Formats: sequence, structure tokens, C-alpha cells
Amino acid sequence: MTTAAKTTTPPAVQAEARAANMRRLGGSAGLYIFLTVLTIVWLLPVIAAFITSFRTMDEISIQGFWSIPQQFTLTNFNEAWNQARVSRYLGNSFAITIPSLIGMLFLSSLSAYALARYKFRLNLPIYFMFVAGTMLPFQILLLPVFRLTNALGLYNTQFSLILIHTAFQLGFCTFVLRNFMKTVPGEIFDAARVDGAGEFRMFWQIMIPLSLPALAALATLEFTWVFNDYLWAIILLQDDALKPVTAGLATLRGQFNTNWPVITAGALIATLPTLLVFIFLQRYFIQGLTLGSGK
Repeated sequence: MTTAAKTTTPPAVQAEARAANMRRLGGSAGLYIFLTVLTIVWLLPVIAAFITSFRTMDEISIQGFWSIPQQFTLTNFNEAWNQARVSRYLGNSFAITIPSLIGMLFLSSLSAYALARYKFRLNLPIYFMFVAGTMLPFQILLLPVFRLTNALGLYNTQFSLILIHTAFQLGFCTFVLRNFMKTVPGEIFDAARVDGAGEFRMFWQIMIPLSLPALAALATLEFTWVFNDYLWAIILLQDDALKPVTAGLATLRGQFNTNWPVITAGALIATLPTLLVFIFLQRYFIQGLTLGSGK
């Protein structure tokens, strides 16, 4: 009958292990503290804007912007919605964003389907052209686009913004959809072709339903980008009644006096649509970061 010998860890090894654990815990605690402070600093402007929207301009003028609030009011939101015409600006934003979103998704899905399904000589050059278009800084095209819309009679119309957003986002949308559509097995289309389905029917009834996750992710991303656009709006629109909410809020700033609580309240109202879209479609938004990276 044999018994297993019990081994004991030397005290020096135990002390070294405890020291290593303490160093690891100290490093993790330091990292969490650093990230917490960094998050608070990043959220500080958002918190300040939220508090400012409930204050009065008289209190800010007397006590300063970073003073402790003495009273809160909801009249800023009512004034921003009605008198500052944020409700009208929001309607303009939706009138620009939704047609742009439909146009870019439909056209990019057609081009992505052709690049993913057919092999022809200019397939890769055309695909690289779309990719190169996403790397082109749009700021260098401000003057050419301004003159083009002016020559076509589209300046100071919402239709010009719809066309510009649709055209400038086609490259990115085609890039993502093409990589996603290449993962769809070709046997599905071969079987549909044997059954007598035409090309557009295979595109509309087979490829589009299979590409809904990619389309939903792109819709989330593009809605946020187009809805929050400011530069193109101030370049191509002159009439305040046509401007989206991002450019419309800028018109509320006066030359000598500005009601910052009303502007801040309007800005918070303007963030609600994109915030709600992200909350309800965040799963597709996260998937959109890695779409087309692999099968």
C-alpha cells in the first residue's frame, strides 16, 4: 500500500505569486480608473449641454456657463420646437435623408450585384474605382459641386443635397455590399436560372432578401451620416426654410446676442432620431463594422 507524498510550495514562491497577483490587480485598477476618468472627460460636454438646455439665459449671463444651476425650466425645448422652427428643420432633414438612403441602397445594391455575380474584363477596375472614391476627400469638390449645381439649376434645392449624398455614398455602399454578396453561394442562382428566373428576379427575390443584414447595417450607418451632415447643407442651400436641422440650428446664433439654452435644447432634440435609430438597430450597426470580412 503506497501513499502519495504531499508537496508544499516554498514560502518564497508563494510570496512571489502574491506579489504578482497584487501587481496585476493594481494594474487593472489603474486601467479602470484611467478609463473612467477618460469617459467622464469625454462626456463632460454632453453633460454640460444637457444641463444648459434646462437653464435660463439670464442665469448663464450673470453666473457664468460653468456655474451651479439654481433653477431648471422646460421652456427652452418648447421655444426651440416652435419659435426656433426645429420641428420644420427636422422635417427637412427627414425629407433629405430618407430619399438619399433609398437611392444609395438601391443603386449600390445593383452595382454590387453585378460586380459580385459576373466576371468581365473591367470588373476589378470598376470595383477599385468605387473603393478609390471612398478615399477622396469631399472638401476638394466643394467648389466644383457648387458650380455644377448652379449650372444645372439645382442650387438652393433639397434635390441637390439628395443627389450629392446618394452619389458620394455609392462607393462605400457598393464596397460593403459587393463583399457581402460574394459570400452567397452561386448554386442558388443556378437553380433559379434552371427554373426560368430572369436576372432582375434573381436580384430582387433572392439576393436582396439574403442581403438584408448588410442592407440594415448600411442603412443605420448612412442614416447617421446623412442626417448629421452640415457642410453640404450650408454650401448648397441658401434659403433657411429648406435647411436641415444641423444647418438650421446655426441660423439661430445672433450677431450680438445668442440664446444658448434654446440652441442647446434644439441640438438635443435633433440628436433623438439618430439616437433612436442606433438603439433599435445597434446589432446591425456592430455587424456593419465587420461585414464582408469573411464567410
